[in-house]
Amino acid sequence: MSASSLPSFTGDAAPYGGGDPYADYRGPGPGGFPFAHLTDLADRRLGAGVIAANDEFFAERENLLRPEAAHFDPEHFGHKGKVMDGWETRRRRGASAAEPHPAAEDHDWALVRLGAPGVVRGIVVDTAHFRGNYPQAVSVEGATVAGSPSPGELLSGEVKWTTLVPRTAVGGHAANGFAVRSEQRYTHLRVNQHPDGGIARLRVYGEVAPDPQWLAALGTFDVAALENGGRVDDASDRFYSPAAHTIQPGRSRKMDDGWETRRRRDRGNDWIRYHLAAHCEVRAVEIDTACLKGNSAGWAALSLRDGEDGEWREVLPRTRLQPDTNHRFVLDTPAAGTDARLDIYPDGGISRLRLFGSLTERGTAELAARHRELGG
Repeated sequence: MSASSLPSFTGDAAPYGGGDPYADYRGPGPGGFPFAHLTDLADRRLGAGVIAANDEFFAERENLLRPEAAHFDPEHFGHKGKVMDGWETRRRRGASAAEPHPAAEDHDWALVRLGAPGVVRGIVVDTAHFRGNYPQAVSVEGATVAGSPSPGELLSGEVKWTTLVPRTAVGGHAANGFAVRSEQRYTHLRVNQHPDGGIARLRVYGEVAPDPQWLAALGTFDVAALENGGRVDDASDRFYSPAAHTIQPGRSRKMDDGWETRRRRDRGNDWIRYHLAAHCEVRAVEIDTACLKGNSAGWAALSLRDGEDGEWREVLPRTRLQPDTNHRFVLDTPAAGTDARLDIYPDGGISRLRLFGSLTERGTAELAARHRELGG
């Protein structure tokens, strides 16, 4: 139950000198963070939220989970001072004139409800545009609490908090990444900044670990959805937008909220490979091309397999797709498997894929065993 700070830029950032506010931003370097391909468990689209903070004098806590990169307007000031796109607390002070500095244990905190409970593999504390007002250090703790606890219940002292990121120095105007090693399912995080300051964005990368009791009660559900434990394992092309968008909740609202590939100049085709919630039986399929009008896929086919060594079996033959349309298909025969592959021809994109079905007896048993292993 520990975290390691990845090679990153620490220490002060240069004052903003004009021009592109991201020109001197310190990112993770070539290749990015090794866990960034996983699901962001703190994604607002999955239902995550910052439910409380002890202080948000300069900038609201909710900014932490905004999906887009932090925005910086050097001319934007409000009644309380510079308006920042992040979570920023006031400057802490000591107890008296004789002791003007904060005590060693003084810190600010925010409580984050994960949108999808799961195993945390990496955390990014992004201090973009916080140059002279970022925290000296951060720490992150995780807890597992059933239901919808209030902030008071989470802070009551009856909840067990596990350290995921120990108190660690961070850099200003930088993406500070931490690899987490904890084989446990978490529902909430407590983000601490020592002693005060501002954080632009929080990203919590990991693997969704759904509640098998909830899925069993649903009966039929989308077995590919991120919130139910589905994930994208690979894709032929991610040029314009991530393949994982196709299993996000809700319908796409704009073109880049789906998956779109570059234009092919060969005779091949593009594809996405998914791992389903568990061993499932699929009975119906939705392929949505919402907001993709001159660039939607022309045709699509769906295949399933049982395990990584299983053979792919086509369950939906190559079928014509229409632009900006939700297509629904009922399979002639229910098909069981653990993985799905969507092939599109020749290129283009789709916005969402829904695979409706239910867990098999084997899938139910495997999911329940995993849930117990993770302390659920």
